[in-house]
Amino acid sequence: MKNLLIKLKKIMPKYIQPKFYNDKELLIWNQEQGKKYSKSIIQKNKAMKIQKILGRSGIKELYINCSFKNYYIQHEGHKKVLYAANKYAKNFQNSIANFIFSGRPGTGKNHLAAAIGNYLISNGNSVLIISIADLMSNLKGTFNKSFNKDEMTEKKLLHNLCILDLLIIDEIGMQTESRYEKIIINQIIDRRSSSKKSTGMLSNLDYKRMNNLLGERVMDRMRLGNSLWLTFEWNSYRKNINENKKY
Repeated sequence: MKNLLIKLKKIMPKYIQPKFYNDKELLIWNQEQGKKYSKSIIQKNKAMKIQKILGRSGIKELYINCSFKNYYIQHEGHKKVLYAANKYAKNFQNSIANFIFSGRPGTGKNHLAAAIGNYLISNGNSVLIISIADLMSNLKGTFNKSFNKDEMTEKKLLHNLCILDLLIIDEIGMQTESRYEKIIINQIIDRRSSSKKSTGMLSNLDYKRMNNLLGERVMDRMRLGNSLWLTFEWNSYRKNINENKKY
């Protein structure tokens, strides 16, 4: 090793400064390079794992790259909801905290919900974003299945929904308002609250209409802990969407 270093010094131009001057320094340099390579592999594996998880998270392609950094700010209202949503995500591990994003379509609710979901997934949390229509469709799809321990039953599906670190239910208020739907939502919120699991809701309804739709029991559960209600009270931004700005 020593002879190799001597030979390298002789043939190297004078203006090139070597990274090491003896075999000990060469060994340290090799170890550092090995650590960097290992870290790079770990990061790539983590990124691949996250992408696989995102594919099962319910985060649609339009929102899969949504983050707090690419939330487009036009006014103080945008700054307010961005700050609150970012703070919610950063403090998620500390205590149970539900959230409700209320406002007209195209105002940024889904972007910030996806940003929360993407942030939590990257930190190892389990997250699912599902519309109320898809939720009910999946549950009703369990009704006519023959008994099989491997089949997904209503009980198993509800259990899976209730053990997620964060469940975000989209399009609250778009459902048919059937008694069965209210019972299911009550069950989910009640079980998740009892297990200290956080739930998010996205809706076009204001507080009074949501309270009438879901009932005081559900709304009371949604206020547990450091819960968050954000009102997106501006016009739709979707007419201005381009490839780089996703709302």
